Formats: sequence, C-alpha cells, structure tokens
Amino acid sequence: MATAVFLHAHPDDEAIATGGTMAKATDDGHRVVLVCATRGEQGIPQPGILSEGEALWQRRAKELEAACRILGVARLEYLGYVDSGMIGEPSNDAPDSFWQADVEEVSQRLAAILREEKAQVLVAYDDHGGYGHPDHIQVHRVGHRAAELAGTPRVFECTINRDHTKALMKHADDLGIEVDADFRESIDTVGVPVEMITTAVDVTGYLDAKKSAMRAHASQIAENSPFLGMPPDVFAAAWGTEWYMRVGATPPGELETSLFD
Repeated sequence: MATAVFLHAHPDDEAIATGGTMAKATDDGHRVVLVCATRGEQGIPQPGILSEGEALWQRRAKELEAACRILGVARLEYLGYVDSGMIGEPSNDAPDSFWQADVEEVSQRLAAILREEKAQVLVAYDDHGGYGHPDHIQVHRVGHRAAELAGTPRVFECTINRDHTKALMKHADDLGIEVDADFRESIDTVGVPVEMITTAVDVTGYLDAKKSAMRAHASQIAENSPFLGMPPDVFAAAWGTEWYMRVGATPPGELETSLFD
C-alpha cells in the first residue's frame, strides 16, 4: 500500500475538496497524511459558536482533529503559518502569513515530511487555488516545489470541474438550492474546464464520511448552509466526484479513477 500526503491551506479545506478521496484511500489500506498550512485564523465563525475566551484558531484546530478521525487520517501536521485572508485584505501583508512565506523555505519543510513518509502521492491545488485565495495559490507553489525536492513521483492538483458546476447551477433554483450571487458571477474563473482534468475519483460510497467531516467544522459550515442543507441526492450530485489534474499527464479520453497506480 502507498502513502498519500494531502496539502491544504486551512481547516475544512480537506473535507470540502478531498474528504471523499481521503476516506476512500484509508479504506483501501493506504496511509493518509494531512499537512495544513495554517489554522484558519481569518475565518468568520458562526454566531455563538466560540466559548468565552476561545480563539477561532483553537476551535478550528479541534475541528480539524475531529475531521481527521472521521476520514482516517494517520498523521496531521501544520506548517505553522497564519491564515492570509481573502485576496486584497490587509491580512495578506502580515509577515507571518502563509502568503508572505518564502516558498523555498516552506517547500523544504514539506519535502522533509514527504521524505519521512516515503510518500508516493502528493495532493496540492491548481495554479489559482480553485478560486483565487492567496493561501490556496501558495499551496500550489509549495506543493510543486516540495515534490520536486523530495522526488515524489505522483503529484495531483485538486480542482473544481467548472463544467460540472455550471450544469448543477442551472438546476439549483429548481431544487431550491441557494447559490451565492458572487459565486454565480465568478463561475467562469472557478476551477478548470473539464478537458483539463485527468482524474475523477468516485466517492459516492464515502459521502457519509465526507459530510460528517464537513459537519465537524461547525465554526465555518452551518448546518443550514448550502453545503450541509442539500437533500441527499443533490449532495451526491454535487460532491460524489472529486476532481484532479495529475502533473505531467495529458488529459486522457477516459479519466483516471484513482490517485494511485
């Protein structure tokens, strides 16, 4: 069996983007390692969720530990940087933010984990982080460089299937699913066209684990949010496949179905 390292920017990214793949890999006997760049300090907590005196990052770290147990993650590591916030915010300029981190220095840290784990697979993000978040873009840069340093043979960029998302949005109103207006307007910049995708992992058998991991991030994902408020069939249509681009691969006529050989 193989070891796969998943690099994510903030707690909850792992559940939303790759939770099904992580749970499936664990169930198939592979070792799953999660490396999180930050503790999500710039997130916006749900009203009333934090205890008196509790910092958001403390709650999000606990939530991530719970999600890891649900997904079968064998090891969780942090790179130790601070959440940079959304693009254009003053927090982007904080010296300890992930966005301001030296890519070579961070990549050396991640490469050390890849070597220690003898990882055969590394998962990062596409070159614009799915939707342009500074920390997600930095994950892309660091992931590529770390894999180069460590000699990790299979590198994947998790992404959003733009065409699939557009098709779902056409039916959102009929299904009573609320879609953020800003997201509707930006859909042509989200993820990548389907012809760029090389790998589609069917995670329909792991949607309960994915949803439970998402629910564990209660400070960020409300029970009545579009994520968790979908009827089961709609949730399956939206989240039943997780999409990747394998670095160095030519998009095939028939998509790969696994991150592993």
